[in-house]
Parts: sequence; C-alpha cells; structure tokens
Amino acid sequence: MKAIVCTKYGPPDVLQLKEVEKPTPKDNEALVKIHAVSLNAADLETLRGVFIVRIVAPIKPMYKILGTDIAGRVEVVGRNVKQFQPGDEIWGDLSAYGWGAFAEYVSVPENALRLKPASMTFEEAAAYPQAAVLALQNLREKRPIEPGQKVLINGAGGGVGTFAVQIAKYFGAEVTGVDSTRKLDMIRSIGADQVIDYTQEDFTQNGQCYDLILDVVAYRSIFDYKRALSPKGIYVFVGGSTAAIFQALFLGPLISMTGSKKMGIVMWKPNKKEDLVFLKELFEAGKVVPVIDRCYPLSEVPKALRYLEEGYARGKVVITLEHNDKT
Repeated sequence: MKAIVCTKYGPPDVLQLKEVEKPTPKDNEALVKIHAVSLNAADLETLRGVFIVRIVAPIKPMYKILGTDIAGRVEVVGRNVKQFQPGDEIWGDLSAYGWGAFAEYVSVPENALRLKPASMTFEEAAAYPQAAVLALQNLREKRPIEPGQKVLINGAGGGVGTFAVQIAKYFGAEVTGVDSTRKLDMIRSIGADQVIDYTQEDFTQNGQCYDLILDVVAYRSIFDYKRALSPKGIYVFVGGSTAAIFQALFLGPLISMTGSKKMGIVMWKPNKKEDLVFLKELFEAGKVVPVIDRCYPLSEVPKALRYLEEGYARGKVVITLEHNDKT
C-alpha cells in the first residue's frame, strides 16, 4: 500500500510517499480501507518534535506513519471483533492506538472505531473525531454553559474553533470569535455573535469580560487572560506556545486555588462514546457541521501540512484517498 512515511523530525518536506507492507489485522483488530483523513495540530507538533514530544521520543518520531482522524470502510476483521463486519463505514481517532492514518489502509483495535453516520460523507466524518471532541469536552467539562453566558473562542477559525463556535451557540451562549481578518466572515456564518480581528484588537485589553474563554492558540501571559474573565469565569487552554502550556499547567491551578476564576487544561478523553453520540446527533440536526477548507490527495500530505502550519486554514484540512476499485 501507499503511505506517507516519517523517519525523522523536521518540516513537512521530510515526509515521503512510499510503498509499505499492507497491515494484517490481529484477532481484536479491523483492517480499514481509509477514504479520508483530517489534519490536526498534533500532526505538526509530532513531526516537528516540539519539546513535549521529544520528552517521550528524543531521537526520532514515535510513529512511522502519522495521522489520527480517519473515515473509511472495514475490509477485514479479526476473529475476536464483535462490533464490525466487512463493508461497515466507520470513523475513528487513532491517537491512542498507534496513529497510522496517512496511508491507504490501517489496522486498529475495534475500540478505536465507531460506525459512521450514514448522512455524513467520508470527508465530514474524518473532520470530526479529534477537533469536535476537543471542542465539546473543553466547553462543558469544567462547568456546563448556561444560556446567555458570554463565551470567547480564541482561534475560532481553525479546526477546533469552528466546532467550538457552533457547539457554544447550541448551548445558548453569546459567542465571540477571535481570529485573523480573512476568517471573520466565515466565523460569522457559523453563528458567532461578535468577531474580533486579533491583528487590530487585543481582546484582553478592550475591557470586555467573558464567562468562558476557550483558547486554541494561546501565546499571551496567563494573567492577560485572567483579566478578560468575569468574576467567576473559566479559562481553558487547548493549544498554543510551549510557554503558554507550562503556564496553564502550573500557574493555572495556583490561580484557581486563590480566587474565584478557574484557569487550566481539561484532560482530553479521545473516543469517548457519549461525546461522539452527542456530536452525531448535533450533526444530524444540522446544529454542528464541519467546516472543511481544502482537500488534498495522499501524495500531497506535506503540502497540506504546510498550509495548515501557515495558519490560513478556515476550519479543517482533509486528505482524500481514491482506491482503484472505487469503493
């Protein structure tokens, strides 16, 4: 099979399209023919070998084939697999199961997979597993959103952000989306009540306060974010600079213990069944729909990752795979 292979840390250009051995499923695994894969910030962080990644794998990437969010069709099942059979259309997050999505096939434990909603395309299904679950868990894990509360999404135009805007609106929040100029119209179109162009305005300095700040692209001091919270507000870190990660990890709990404002990181639980069921229901009701900016073929994964890294993507970037049998 064809796969995008990663043998060393570096920019997207170090990735190579190669012929590798097609996996054989173990007794508890299903062999999936992949039809679509979505990109996540974690792919770039792993490829680049950011500080936290190198703590675990200091010399070279832990995974030879990157990519986690898949949608496809089950081709073969191991003898102990109970939930699926050949022909089933599935979606799943492989982040806890060895990655391997930038390929034509992947063999994974059945626990990593869920039946794909029939009304979703493969591209839409691939966009969901990590980004939508991250958005949902971080919006409601600390405290449920109440109707009328003010929620700010920093990085509202990206993969997690576009899901977060729609989910927060579903819960009845007044949503402010922060991102670059070119993404503001799209953020309005998916339901944001207000938008802020971060190149023109600093939301931590404008005097507005929010009940919840969901930060996908943190790079300021945690004390700047604290200033923008209402008296009992919550700040949740999702992604950003290394300095921001450490501040959220170590200063966030201290701030939370010494005042009414809560700041920190929600521990992400991938493939949580209840979350995927809830998100499926929101999709089928037309309340939350993935925003897909561009689709690339498997051979252009490096190009797609460069586009994602440049920060231009509005919503998700998806890799689509065509198979010779057209199934």
